[in-house]
Amino acid sequence: MLVALVPVVVFGVLMSAVTVPFVSLGPGPTFDTLGEVDGKQVIEIKGTEVHPTTGHLNMTTVSQRDDLTLAQALLLWASGRDQLVPRELVYPPGKSREEINEANTEDFRRSEDAAEYAALNYLKYPMAVTVESVNEDGPSAGKLAEGDAIEAVNGTPVANLDEFQAVLKDTKEGDTVTIDYRRKIGMTPAGNAADHDPDTDPGNDPGNREPQRGSVTITLGKHPERDQGYLGIGVLDAPWAPFTIDFNLANIGGPSAGLIFSLAVIDKLTEGNLADGRFVAGSGTISGDGKVGAIGFINHKMLAAREAGATVFLVPAENCAEAKAADHDGLELIKVETLDQAVSALETLPTGGERPHC
Repeated sequence: MLVALVPVVVFGVLMSAVTVPFVSLGPGPTFDTLGEVDGKQVIEIKGTEVHPTTGHLNMTTVSQRDDLTLAQALLLWASGRDQLVPRELVYPPGKSREEINEANTEDFRRSEDAAEYAALNYLKYPMAVTVESVNEDGPSAGKLAEGDAIEAVNGTPVANLDEFQAVLKDTKEGDTVTIDYRRKIGMTPAGNAADHDPDTDPGNDPGNREPQRGSVTITLGKHPERDQGYLGIGVLDAPWAPFTIDFNLANIGGPSAGLIFSLAVIDKLTEGNLADGRFVAGSGTISGDGKVGAIGFINHKMLAAREAGATVFLVPAENCAEAKAADHDGLELIKVETLDQAVSALETLPTGGERPHC
């Protein structure tokens, strides 16, 4: 009996101690972008009128587990809910887990920016040369803020990125330039909401939609790449509005929440209700011009949506074949290629009108 127990004990030790080169992927939590998380609105809009909404617009996620023991991997595989994939597909060789997580976090932040730009573009806000980032050690730190719209440089109006770059082309280190800008209501040069009395600050008045306007003089630094002066900012052409839009979700990675974020912003800024009281979920990347892109592991996201109570799921057109092949019982799969198409499809929910399906 003792001899017979030896392989059993050895096998038990191997099951509990030996890790396998696989990562498990499965349904993750969903978040209602029209609701709250940890006492904060998932999408918080300040400085303009926000309309009431009904129903759900849930973004979906995929859960991930690493450093699995052999026993854990077998149990997850046997559950039928989780999928085991080779670890190098999630964590490519040569990159640490921290580097991958940082890249996913940056993708998520960029998806928030793209979602805002796509929504404002859909709502026909005008384009402007917009400050996307300010180098904390650069010449513009404390003078310009993320989200500022640059109107003129040294008195020369700049309507787009080409005109902005043309004005700066012949500058050099040590030159001074005067920047005329528009700033979102209630923002400081640090890019943060100013300290204020919520009862008296005009930035909290929905009727006050006038941006702050100002001028700053900046001494240019040495450009690290070109023979011209350096402002220390990143700029892009983007639709601009005087109010602020903040996304209050932490510890989420990747770009696939963009579509749902854009829809929630539009829902909050327009009359009516896109979800019409229904439980809508979905996934999809978004570009600033409103194009919806494919995402990974849609089968897990659909299962998470069904278990949360969703009856409608927005599917990027490129994912339709995969979505149809997955178990989608109880979910209406609406195919979307653009933000405009997604809004139009949701607007048919109350009337039962035609909408594209996978």
